[in-house]
Amino acid sequence: MAKRGTAAKLAQQGVLDYIRQHRLAPGDSLPSEAALCTELGLSRTSVREAMQTLSSLDIVEVRHGHGTYVSNMSMAPLIQGMTLRILLDADRSLATLGNVVDLRSAIDHSLGDELVRIWSGNDPQPLMSIVEKIEAEHAAGRSFTAFDRKFHQTLLAEISNPLLLELSDALWEIHMATLPQLKVPVSEDIDLTVQVHREIAQMLLDGDVEGYHASVDKHYAPLRRTIEA
Repeated sequence: MAKRGTAAKLAQQGVLDYIRQHRLAPGDSLPSEAALCTELGLSRTSVREAMQTLSSLDIVEVRHGHGTYVSNMSMAPLIQGMTLRILLDADRSLATLGNVVDLRSAIDHSLGDELVRIWSGNDPQPLMSIVEKIEAEHAAGRSFTAFDRKFHQTLLAEISNPLLLELSDALWEIHMATLPQLKVPVSEDIDLTVQVHREIAQMLLDGDVEGYHASVDKHYAPLRRTIEA
């Protein structure tokens, strides 16, 4: 069993090395299973196990009947791993969720100057239309979660570092996936959470960096209070 596991790990590393050495990009196809066995000098079983593992990590995509391709390598494994980590570590689950909130806040704060440059000269309609939908859904007593996510995605859509956008969205997903599982109640200050979306947007459109930072703190304050309680 140990030898089999070692062979599978060698196959994983071999496939990764092949992707790097041939400078394959997302969407590019990998050689057939038989060709990879010859290339790596390993058994079909080891290569197949390696592909299953790399597929679960979203590094390759196996399209049955078509072949294996380099995937888009999304944040899905991070999201799944962190969500599970929070839910399984019962003694620290709320504290870790608080850490996720702190990371989301830190990203938002770190982008303040850039977001002001982007939005102070940009069309306000894409952002404000989402704010209006958040307010309308809340007023109707419905969840505005989908529009909240779209608000943050739109807010960061034009930043220079796309990895920060991906990480921010991944943290949002971890945050929202764990809240109901941990039975974190809806914040008593939910009205403030709704209102502050408009504040954040307006501060950026007005070019007010300090106001933006204050609004970000207000945005996360209700959730922090709920977690602490």
